[in-house]
Amino acid sequence: MTTTPSSLNRCTVAGVLPLGIRGGRMLLASPLLWNSGAAARKTAVATAAAASPPAEGGGKADGGAVAGGISRTVQLGAMILVWYLLNIYFNIFNKLVLKSVPFPYTITTFQFASGSFFITLMWLLNLHPKPRLSLGQYAKILPLALVHTMGNVFTNMSLGKVAVSFTHTIKAMEPFFSVLLSVLFLGETPSFLVLGSLVPIVGGVVLASMTEVSFNWIGFWSAMASNLTNQSRNVFSKKLLADKEETLDDINLFSIMTVMSFLLSAPLMLSVEGIKFSPSYLQSNGVNLQELCMKAALAGTCFHFYQQVSYSLLARVSPVTHSVANCVKRVVVIVSSVLFFRTPISPINALGTGVALAGVFLYSRFKKAKPKAKTA
Repeated sequence: MTTTPSSLNRCTVAGVLPLGIRGGRMLLASPLLWNSGAAARKTAVATAAAASPPAEGGGKADGGAVAGGISRTVQLGAMILVWYLLNIYFNIFNKLVLKSVPFPYTITTFQFASGSFFITLMWLLNLHPKPRLSLGQYAKILPLALVHTMGNVFTNMSLGKVAVSFTHTIKAMEPFFSVLLSVLFLGETPSFLVLGSLVPIVGGVVLASMTEVSFNWIGFWSAMASNLTNQSRNVFSKKLLADKEETLDDINLFSIMTVMSFLLSAPLMLSVEGIKFSPSYLQSNGVNLQELCMKAALAGTCFHFYQQVSYSLLARVSPVTHSVANCVKRVVVIVSSVLFFRTPISPINALGTGVALAGVFLYSRFKKAKPKAKTA
């Protein structure tokens, strides 16, 4: 069997974060880089299968392959379902908490603290290899942790000011910022189809904003700032983490970012909201402390695990499949929040949201064609 250069390219695992770590044992495709090694794994499996001698009882082998395919499909379906449910519960509980205590910095810090607790537990129980990083490697992750922190603060600021459905409609603008930042900092040239898919995204968000009952400028710009910071994290991870000596898997990268984000958000919370958020404030505003802590704990737990499930899912499917599933997830979250909070939506508002989400779906499909890099 001959191996062509194209097959070698396909077998190259793309999207593994190029940050060195001694002792890393697990390579996952990076959700921050938005590339995946899924195609390479499929090619490698196909190559190995072609090179293997035919087994006796071909019918049984074929039956086993079909059973394995069904099992994998069921597993992926279950993961997507859990991902959606965790997102729904996070957005509902998070909104309820923000209604009771409109302190986005405090809520964000609590969510990072919840994640840090589960991460520490994961490392102590050896459920995942513990990372060993140098100071230089921590310095590389610090900017990512900073924008990760601000992205979540801005999201919570938006959720505290406007309806959950409107925040997620604005966050459908993420592809626009992804394309813009990729052109400016990575030298990527998007295709005309990708650029065309941005038109319904932008138009739909504008239409939905014009007819949104809960419209608030702080909520609007906070969601836009969240788009910018989150996509900056994704784009700059490609540019900053360019050390190819060794690798750091996504679970540990996400874990380190979460812990660092907690350390960054805690002093920010104390300086901005620490004095306001107190037992006397809760008592004077008639807030049930036990009920508040329960909702905050559930929101923090869902916040951490929906991201973990998302990262694990991306390691098993292509980025395009993950992006389409993420688009459907946004629809599910918007519909469920509208039903739960009984958010009033006009036909024009619903049309704008639908057009924006349709644009996101088209963007996900057209991104399958890899953009060409600019030549110097």
